[in-house]
Amino acid sequence: MSGHSKWSQIKRQKSVTDAARSRVFSRYARLITLESKKANGTLSAPGLSMAITRAKAVNMPKENIERAIAKGTSKDSGNLEQVVYEAYGPSGVAILIDAFTDNKNRTTQEIKHLLIQKEIELSAPGAASWAFAKTGGTYVPNEPLVELAEEEENRLGAILEALDEHDDVQQVFMNARGYEKVSEDV
Repeated sequence: MSGHSKWSQIKRQKSVTDAARSRVFSRYARLITLESKKANGTLSAPGLSMAITRAKAVNMPKENIERAIAKGTSKDSGNLEQVVYEAYGPSGVAILIDAFTDNKNRTTQEIKHLLIQKEIELSAPGAASWAFAKTGGTYVPNEPLVELAEEEENRLGAILEALDEHDDVQQVFMNARGYEKVSEDV
């Protein structure tokens, strides 16, 4: 009787939750590395302390946090940088994609390819950012928010899933009603 083993069921569930936790931890590690690089490893710097607090809130292990801080302060830390991509989704929804990358050209091409598969193209810088006000490290949509039909909402959900799977993408902001705080996990 295959499939009736308790370990078999636990193993499948555990692999799904472990993959999700791993994705969240790697996003926080990149954020901590970037903030550590900006602050030169000073733990009392506001950006770094906030990133550490947010990582601890999702139960990120202390060793991973320390490793990310050390990576940001080391000389061979690489050129981790923050980039923001802009696009327009279904019904003219403005989308901002916030990413941290060590290779801007690679990430740009991957994001462009991912969006083209979903029948969306990247916009020029500044084309969609007018629909948002930057407060702190996040973007808040200006009024009026875009209303979506059910079919367009499904397309938008597929786009968000695809972006969520990409390792470099940190947050996604959009001005669709109901999606104002869609990607606040990192």
